[in-house]
Amino acid sequence: MKTSNPDHNSTLRKKLRQLRQNQNQNNIRRGALRIRARLYTWLATQKLHMQEQGRDEILHVAAFWSLPEEPELQPLLNKWALEDNGIELSLPCIEGDEAPLVFRPWDMDTPMRNGRYDIPEPDTDRLAPKPDIVLVPTLGFTRAGDRLGYGKGYYDRSLAALKAAYHPFVSIGVAWACGDLGEQDYQPQPHDQPLDGILTDLGWAKPAPQL
Repeated sequence: MKTSNPDHNSTLRKKLRQLRQNQNQNNIRRGALRIRARLYTWLATQKLHMQEQGRDEILHVAAFWSLPEEPELQPLLNKWALEDNGIELSLPCIEGDEAPLVFRPWDMDTPMRNGRYDIPEPDTDRLAPKPDIVLVPTLGFTRAGDRLGYGKGYYDRSLAALKAAYHPFVSIGVAWACGDLGEQDYQPQPHDQPLDGILTDLGWAKPAPQL
């Protein structure tokens, strides 16, 4: 029987981190490129679909600044920022151990600072609009959309807060395929927020819906 023991999930996180570290560097580079290409295509398709419906509003995308062990998104963020594509970007900032993330606007001219856990974040007090799309760093996942994160709960609190505010958005987990929990003894915690889509280096583990 599957367990929801938090200590078990901590052990599982260590196992998944080790699987990440064991990946071939060439596969990592190619896999990150495939993830960026699929994200770019998905969002471009969404924009086209919206335009066909007469919906030309700006899309607000809450991205994240990839850490070395995560699929590298920075080249894609730069591409989006350079294009006149009706997309505005933000990045998460940590402002308290038990608080949701705060999203602050970002472009290529935005100064950065090291925030909590030395994660780069925009060096500004401005707040971004509530996101239409949230890209979520994902350590482990199921094809039903369950996410195993890093154990601090920031994204679970943030997604829950957006839902509590009745704000419509799409959440997309970005993960390495080795994080697939299908063969693992795993069950989500009651506070875990399911994701609308999950993208890996091997493709969409859970296809994202249309906006």
